[in-house]
Amino acid sequence: MANRHLSRSVVLQSLFEWDFRGSPDKEVKNIVSRNAKEFAPGMGDVSFVEDLIANVLSKRFDLDRIIEKAAPDWPIDKISVVDRNVLRMGLYELLFADREEVPAKVAINEAIELAKTFGGDNSGKFVNGVLGSVYKELGEPGKDAVTKKKKKKIEDIPYEEMPIVNLGGAVVYARKGKEIYLAFVHDIFGHWTLSKGKLVPGMDIREGTVAKVKEETGLDIKIETDLGSNEYIANDPDEGKLRKQVHYFLAKADFGPITLGPSKGLDDAKWFKLADILELNFYNDILPIVTKSIKLLNDESNA
Repeated sequence: MANRHLSRSVVLQSLFEWDFRGSPDKEVKNIVSRNAKEFAPGMGDVSFVEDLIANVLSKRFDLDRIIEKAAPDWPIDKISVVDRNVLRMGLYELLFADREEVPAKVAINEAIELAKTFGGDNSGKFVNGVLGSVYKELGEPGKDAVTKKKKKKIEDIPYEEMPIVNLGGAVVYARKGKEIYLAFVHDIFGHWTLSKGKLVPGMDIREGTVAKVKEETGLDIKIETDLGSNEYIANDPDEGKLRKQVHYFLAKADFGPITLGPSKGLDDAKWFKLADILELNFYNDILPIVTKSIKLLNDESNA
């Protein structure tokens, strides 16, 4: 197994070089040979390396389409070179490799380890999120579980028939001296976004939002202004496509430590000065809400 992990490392480094330099496919064999000699002298499983990289390249267009479906807010060319090639390798082994030779969980775990070793601080979580989503779509092969009734294909569900999920969220601000700070949470796909949570049916939307923000950030908030709603479509691995309708509020909190709750999709939470907010990487549907909040806070400060 250790030898296979080393082999995958050589494949990744070779894919990185091929992708980064924009080399033609015919150069890959030379790249692999050079990297194998440099990084894994004496490696015995050369055929595994050659087969894996050839198969990844032959299926890369299909693999890239799957990556973009699993991470819809990340076009393939916006994903880092390391992360996208780890995903290509992991997806190939998850979807096309012999399951007897490479069980699904081995494919995912190997990809995560490569991402942690060669990628950035959040690469492991990003790769885990994308491959985990695909794994669930496949029905979690290899996991001991009662066979579930086959779901209707996500693509077959019309917009009007998608289940609606109601959420409450908030643009949370605090004052520290003369500075205004906003609190944001960071997801595994590399975006800063607003704290929000699913509302229990029948719960008052304001009370529910206060509770969900507290659960996600540890902050006690006081709602001040209704900011309106937006809707986005999410791909839930268990339920398929959902219409998520989020009602947002501007809310005040005391400036203090943020304690990130046990959310599977988040990996960080921070305060940011008001002047630095628009430099952050937001989802397109979040930016108007944040911009509206900044205008309200600036108008209030200038009044």
